[in-house]
Amino acid sequence: MGKEMSRVALASTDNRKQGVKASWDALKINPVKGKDVLIKPNFNTADSTPGSTHNDTLVALVEESWAKGAKTISLGERSYPLTQEVMQQKGVLPLLEKLQVRILDFDHLRASDWVEFQPKNSHWKKGFRIARPIVESECLISTCCLKTHQFGGVFTLSLKLHVGVVPTVRHGFEYMRELHSSPHQRKMIAEINEPFKPHLVILDGVDAFVDGGPATGKRAKGDVFLASTDRVAVDAVGVATLKVLGSNAAIMNSKIFEQEQISRAAEIGLGASSPSEIEVVPANAQSQDACKKGVEMLQKG
Repeated sequence: MGKEMSRVALASTDNRKQGVKASWDALKINPVKGKDVLIKPNFNTADSTPGSTHNDTLVALVEESWAKGAKTISLGERSYPLTQEVMQQKGVLPLLEKLQVRILDFDHLRASDWVEFQPKNSHWKKGFRIARPIVESECLISTCCLKTHQFGGVFTLSLKLHVGVVPTVRHGFEYMRELHSSPHQRKMIAEINEPFKPHLVILDGVDAFVDGGPATGKRAKGDVFLASTDRVAVDAVGVATLKVLGSNAAIMNSKIFEQEQISRAAEIGLGASSPSEIEVVPANAQSQDACKKGVEMLQKG
């Protein structure tokens, strides 16, 4: 028996509501039924999408989760500025209240609710901490954007999204300073992901940054949604999509599985370890062309 294939569903669309539903449905899974669902968005800042999760994507994800039988839905986040301010600037608070979504502002966690992890062979000097709601989530959905990252990450997709579950200096911890000053930053990003596993990852690539990022950058129309249960596979297909769109040298001049976030994540067993372990499936007939281009680029590396 070979290693099980990691499935990534691709929906070609510029309609976010359709993109969420089509990509999720194509996976043929329902991890939310009867579960307490926690959504982790990209609210690092309140900058317009892909600087942050589009409100339409978030609303569609919540509505689809309710439709698929979620027991409860919460949203959990730690932003770069004060999390409450980012949510206010984005105008999501009244939307979430109307949709009966509980907000978990990680800025208000007690010190004991940042759970410490010290993985073996980690590039973190003394390990790191993860927000308890993430670690203990019955059903975690992570939703990310499609973009490059000019400050050392190279790209910020599903693996880098989870930097937002680690505390900052304002919570009394020095982890972000350590991360941003380390030559091993991209490997450390991957390692943050080891203590937990999302039950679903949805990537909104309707709009992309092909250079710059994460808050602002050079824009391109990706018109794609990706869905998977495998963070490594989503990021690999995401980087392939950036290559198809035409991106910066850090993306274009490196093999996908030689990117340090991806190679380290694969090394520690977080998902697919090569393009041959990823199956990209079109969500519908109109997605076949984009799917073919993505698969060709993925296989080319």
